[in-house]
Amino acid sequence: MGLSQILRSLYFLRRFSSARIPTVFGEFTAFSYRNNFKNEGNIALVLGELTAVEAPLVRVHSECLTGDLIGSLRCDCGSQLRASLEMIGEEGVGIFIYLRGHEGRGIGLGKKLRAYNLQDQGLDTVDANLEQGLPVDSRDYYFAAKILQDLNVLEVRLLTNNPKKISGLESEGINVVERVSLEISPTEENVRYLETKKTRLGHILNN
Repeated sequence: MGLSQILRSLYFLRRFSSARIPTVFGEFTAFSYRNNFKNEGNIALVLGELTAVEAPLVRVHSECLTGDLIGSLRCDCGSQLRASLEMIGEEGVGIFIYLRGHEGRGIGLGKKLRAYNLQDQGLDTVDANLEQGLPVDSRDYYFAAKILQDLNVLEVRLLTNNPKKISGLESEGINVVERVSLEISPTEENVRYLETKKTRLGHILNN
């Protein structure tokens, strides 16, 4: 067993609470999860009866305060959040998992804002992280897999453009039977960001 596996074995994820959440996309049941090391409340929004399908439509969404809450145009996160909830709503069955601690691909909000300043000086999102001595992407999908397992879901159709998200879930025992594209039309503000995702981070994008 490697060091990372040993460290992961120390984590304990537990379902903390649940509630009915009516939205414009449908009526979800929200399940909150906590672990024993971080006071971060990851959440799963479940729509419909999961046992009615073999592989529900699932979105594993990384926290992005600037995009999701404020509506920043520097990224496509907020648009992806709304589009994925709409797609799950149209399907009638699915899961939306919101992962905390993923801000700025894992570097945190403050350092992400510093990275924005570096991007305004000409660096792309990858080099802006490296310039600060930070990893390009330190996100982990262990908790997302554990949440799916708690919901008795082992096979999913995953809403993503990121192959690393697929491999991250599959390495934790979740079978991704289909990748469902989640492309957002580029804007003047995020076109370079999306190009960097495609050329340097391996995201599958056609635009």
